[in-house]
Amino acid sequence: MLILLNNKNSVPIYGQIYSQIKSQIISGTLEEDSPLPSIRSLAKDLRISVITTKRAYDELEHDGFIYTVAGKGTFVAKKNTELLREENLKQIEAHFEEIIKLADSCNLKKNDIIEMIETLYQED
Repeated sequence: MLILLNNKNSVPIYGQIYSQIKSQIISGTLEEDSPLPSIRSLAKDLRISVITTKRAYDELEHDGFIYTVAGKGTFVAKKNTELLREENLKQIEAHFEEIIKLADSCNLKKNDIIEMIETLYQED
């Protein structure tokens, strides 16, 4: 499991850990039931506080991406298709927000964007 932290990033360290692990789970890089490093081990490897790592793991568990078995460790949870769908919808909405900003900057109207999307669908 690869996690890269950026101290200059406006996202807090626990948020960076959360999003990178979540991304690896969604992409399938981290497979169902595969073990994650212990909180202490990950904190040591990243040279950060155990509290920071614990917060990231707690949020991942709360959101259903990982689960903990007492005395055994933390593991990747089975993929919840509804949860994954919701995550993908959030990403699509973010892309649409960016598209709308770009369209506004070059005076494209809603119908122009719809026409572009329909054209792209026809090409597939």
